Amino acid sequence: MKKSRSKIRRWLTASNVFAVMIAIIALLPLLWMVDTSFKPPLAVGQFPPSLFPHPFTMANYDSAFGPNNFQRFILNSAVVSLASTLCVLLFGSMAGYSLGRLPMRGRIGILVVLLMISVFPEIAVISPLYLLMRDLGWLDSYQALIVPYTAFNLPFAIWILRNYFLTIPKEMEEVGRIDGASGWRILFQIIMPQAAPGLFVAGTFTFTACWTELLMAISFDSSMSFRTIPVGIALFGSQFTVPYGTLFAASTVAILPVAILVLVFRRSVVSGLTQGAVKG
Repeated sequence: MKKSRSKIRRWLTASNVFAVMIAIIALLPLLWMVDTSFKPPLAVGQFPPSLFPHPFTMANYDSAFGPNNFQRFILNSAVVSLASTLCVLLFGSMAGYSLGRLPMRGRIGILVVLLMISVFPEIAVISPLYLLMRDLGWLDSYQALIVPYTAFNLPFAIWILRNYFLTIPKEMEEVGRIDGASGWRILFQIIMPQAAPGLFVAGTFTFTACWTELLMAISFDSSMSFRTIPVGIALFGSQFTVPYGTLFAASTVAILPVAILVLVFRRSVVSGLTQGAVKG
């Protein structure tokens, strides 16, 4: 018994060391990006590279927020990502509740179709979507991204929320019906508060996907007034120069909202993922 316990402890210790090594390897590119964003242009490509910025400079950030107008790209990404996330949570919660808690014919077929849509490649529909946006007059506008982002992220959110709604006891709905509550009131005042972790999961994944999406953004909103962060970073520089310091500075600022979002809501996200996986 003691030998088995010691083996388990050694295995857990080895697993922890391995996990720490994997985390360090995954964080190295991010740390290098942040470190390079504070280096002057001549120090970015020097060999051997320095581990710490010397001399320390904020010129790259001044360049990103000055001539390149990066703050405008942040605003555009915030508007598009937040609006898309709210739409996905609103429609996804209604659809997930219907598929999980209400009697419905063809439920399995609908779920299979949603699963197929969630893995469908964006590049396959870029051309028809571009023609549709052009005919609607939506090119270079916020709705040109909000509507497709909502459509592409909705299936995943419906799956997550449906599975989470299945874990909520049905007695809570029955109590609401006995008190005379309507279906909408039961959903928004009884079910939705109980499904907060599932909403955090769907919202976090949706916001991250919209914040980092490039293909649709560069196809539909390429003008300076409506560029999002990925498009703005991709179009930094010119034909003959690549401002790596400015690119790294902009990328560092771009990952901050996602990092803060995950750190603040990490417990809710983990809880939503684990509890939503109980039933399916």
